[in-house]
Amino acid sequence: MIAADRWRSELAGWAIPDEIVNAAPESPWGLPSECFRRRGAVAADHEPTPTTRRALEALPEGGTVLDVGVGGGATSLSLSAHAGLIVGLDAQQDMLQGFLANAELAGVQARAVAGAWPDDAADVEQVDVVVSGHVVYNAAELEPFARALDEHALRRVVVELTREHPLAWMRDLWLEFHALERPTGPTADDAEAVLRELGFHVEREERVVSEQHGSGGYARREDAIHTVRKRLCLPAERDPEISERLGDRLRQIDDLWDVGPAVRVVVTLWWDRG
Repeated sequence: MIAADRWRSELAGWAIPDEIVNAAPESPWGLPSECFRRRGAVAADHEPTPTTRRALEALPEGGTVLDVGVGGGATSLSLSAHAGLIVGLDAQQDMLQGFLANAELAGVQARAVAGAWPDDAADVEQVDVVVSGHVVYNAAELEPFARALDEHALRRVVVELTREHPLAWMRDLWLEFHALERPTGPTADDAEAVLRELGFHVEREERVVSEQHGSGGYARREDAIHTVRKRLCLPAERDPEISERLGDRLRQIDDLWDVGPAVRVVVTLWWDRG
């Protein structure tokens, strides 16, 4: 499958060389759960996104939802007023704890499943609508990932991702600190090509997101810098250099700190089962 092979190859280009990882003071992997919990806590308060609208179209009143890579529930808890049950799957236990706490505040029944997708897909039953927000760039093998999403949906699958790879904005930082060229792909176009190659009748909608907390927002400036430093496999004494190099990509919005591009294009892809 040409599109799937291209997707796999371009994602492999984002691997960090062993010599950089081995010299890192801490693992570059893992995500700050407090940011995801913060995003999930306010998901139901925001104006519906294309992802929310497309999921609601297929979700019957009191229906069931599966959120793959649930984080704090930002993708699925926007459906809480119409869902009877939201099942959240995630590999990080602290993410699941945040999701359950947010679901309780939203007043919706929820269940947490610890695991990776699609390896642990058998632990989850079929539901009306399957959603997955900002996870596909972690799936080197997109074919089994997508097929498992489809197999678990009775009505519709809705996937959200950034138009560019979520770390593409850090390409200049890798060049600056490690003299390492990073790939430009894959992109949402490549993901859509894989899904179409699999035979899914994919629809697409885009939205431009600006002056919002792309990662949920950090309470402290140094925590935002730490996330970038960790990704770059650098020690804490490089924080001033990182901060300077980030420039206006490190900014305060209201009372929280955000790091990354000020404008992001977010893509919603969806298809109906069968």
